[in-house]
Amino acid sequence: MRIAHNIAGMNTSRNQGMVKTQLGKSLEKLSSGYRIVRAGDDAAGLAISEGMRSQIAGLDQAMRNAEDGVGMVNTGEGALQEVHAMLHRLETLAIESANGTFNDVARENVDLEKKEIMEEIDRICGNTSFNENDLFNFGEPPVPINPPAQSDLVTFQIGPSGEEVMDVPRYFMGSKALGLMGEDGNTEMELGTPEKANAAIDTIAQAVQAVTVVRSEFGAAQNHLDHTHNSLSVTAENMQAAESRIRDTDMPDEITNFTSKNILMQATMSMQSQANAVPQSVLTLLQNA
Repeated sequence: MRIAHNIAGMNTSRNQGMVKTQLGKSLEKLSSGYRIVRAGDDAAGLAISEGMRSQIAGLDQAMRNAEDGVGMVNTGEGALQEVHAMLHRLETLAIESANGTFNDVARENVDLEKKEIMEEIDRICGNTSFNENDLFNFGEPPVPINPPAQSDLVTFQIGPSGEEVMDVPRYFMGSKALGLMGEDGNTEMELGTPEKANAAIDTIAQAVQAVTVVRSEFGAAQNHLDHTHNSLSVTAENMQAAESRIRDTDMPDEITNFTSKNILMQATMSMQSQANAVPQSVLTLLQNA
C-alpha cells in the first residue's frame, strides 16, 4: 500500500474526465439536434453537408426567382388582355364606320373614340412594369412596322448554377409598334370614311394577331416557370432529406448513448470515492502500530 501517489484515484479521475467529455458531446447533440456540431465530429460529413446546404439555398432562391418570373409574365399578359379588348372595340368601330348607313357626324364620333382608345393603348404599353422594369419597349419600333417586333430579352435565373437561365422576349408595344399608325409609324389610322374604315379593319386584325403572339409567349413562359418551380421544389425537398440524414441527430440512438454515458459517469464517481478511501486504510495500520 502506498500513499505518496494515489494511482487508482488518478486512473479513475482520467476515465471520469473522458466520460465527462463524451457525455458533454452527447448533450450537445441532443440539445442542438445536430449530429455534426463541429468539424471534429465528422469532417467528411461536414464537407458534404455544407455543400448540400449551399445547393439547397440556391434551389430555394431559384424557386423564388421562378415565382417572381410568373408574377412578371402575368403582369404583362394581364395588360395585353386589356389591349386585346380595346383592339376588338376598334375593330367594331371600324366595321361600323365602314357601313353606308353612318353619316359624317357619326363617323366623327367614332374617330374620337378611336383616338381615346389608341391613347389608352399607348398609356398601358408605356407604363406597364414589374418592380420598375418595363415589360414592353415603348420606343421607336423598326421601320417598316411588322408587328410584333422583338426588342430584347429578359433573363430569369431559374437554377442554382450560372447555366440555368430562361430568356423571355420583350416586344415593342403601342399604337406605332402594332401598326395602327401605318407602316412608317407616322400615319394615323383613320375611320372617317368607309374606304379608310375598310382599310383599318385589316390593320386592326393584324394588331390583334400581334398581341396574341406576345400573349402566347407570356403564357408559354408561365407554364415553363410553373414546371421549373415544381421541379426545383422536389429537388430541394430530396436534397434537404439527404442533408438531414448526414447532419441531424438520430435522437433515439443518441438518447441511448447518453443514458449509457450517464450511468458510466455515476459509476466513475462511485469508483473515485472508493479509490480515495483505500489510502486511508493506512491510518488503521499506523494507529495499531
